[in-house]
Amino acid sequence: MSECIFCAIASGTAPASLVYEDDVAVGFLDLFPVHKGHTLIVPRTHVADLLDCPPDVAGHLMAVAQRLAPRVMRVAGGTGFNVWTANGAAAGQEVFHLHLHVLPRFDEDAFGLRFPAGYPKEADRSGLDTLAAQIRRLE
Repeated sequence: MSECIFCAIASGTAPASLVYEDDVAVGFLDLFPVHKGHTLIVPRTHVADLLDCPPDVAGHLMAVAQRLAPRVMRVAGGTGFNVWTANGAAAGQEVFHLHLHVLPRFDEDAFGLRFPAGYPKEADRSGLDTLAAQIRRLE
């Protein structure tokens, strides 16, 4: 994947401000941070998204996020953090190489997941049970 910026960063051929690296993953500061300390964690091997990622690699990325998050919060002065990934353009994915965001959060910061108008509205239990059964059947 010669045109993938995250592959280039992981291989050391593109510049990045590294905060972590091992044989499986690389962590670096986001070039376009939402907040100070915004960190990305990527697998060294190219996988497009979480669905394309072997479970052991996905687990390793989460373990790295767990290790880095307290450090990022301490240095950035955050009082909380989010860990997330976007899968597909509809979810906001812009670089199609799996990456976890570790985003320090601050009391009263302006960033956040925004729920639609009318939320929360309790779902009908029978509808939830039907949906759950459909999901289980696809195993």
